[in-house]
Amino acid sequence: MIVIKTLCRWIDTLNTWVGHTVAWVTLLLVIAVFTDVVMRYLFKTSYVFVQELEWHLFAFIFLMGAGYTLLKDGHVRVDIIYQKISPKARAWVNVIGLFIFLFPGCYMIITTSLSFVYNSYSILECSPDPGGIPFRYLIKSAIPIGFTLVALQGISMLLKNLMILSDKPLEEE
Repeated sequence: MIVIKTLCRWIDTLNTWVGHTVAWVTLLLVIAVFTDVVMRYLFKTSYVFVQELEWHLFAFIFLMGAGYTLLKDGHVRVDIIYQKISPKARAWVNVIGLFIFLFPGCYMIITTSLSFVYNSYSILECSPDPGGIPFRYLIKSAIPIGFTLVALQGISMLLKNLMILSDKPLEEE
C-alpha cells in the first residue's frame, strides 16, 4: 500500500510540476502571437520564425500538458451517467477505459513516434522555410515524452481506482 501510494504521489508530482511549467509556456505563446499580430498589422511584415514558434509552443503546451490535464480530470468526456453512478462503478469505468482506450492509444503513439523522432534527430531536421526554426527535431521529441506522461498518469489513475475497488482508497492530499 505504501509503495502504491508513493508511486502515485511521484507520478502526480511529476505531472503537476510539468503542468505548472507548461502554464508559463502559455505566456510565451501569448507574447509570440501578440508580436506576430503587431508586426503584421502595424508594420505590414511577418516573420516565419515567429509563425513557426507559435505552432511549436502550441504543440508543446498540449503535448506536455496532457498528463497534468488527466491528473486534474480535465479531459472531455460525457458525464451524464458517470456522475450518477457509485464510486466503485466509476472506478470500473475508469479501469476499463484505461485498458481499452488510454494505454493502447499511448502505446501506439509512443512506439510509432520514436522512429519519427529518431529520423528527425538523425538529420538534425530544421524548417524548410528560410528564416524558420532550426531545431524542428526538438518539438517532435515532445510527442513520445508527452504521451509517456499521459501513460504514467494513467498508471497512477489505474492504481487509485484499483484501490477503490479493493475498498482501500488512497486518501487524497
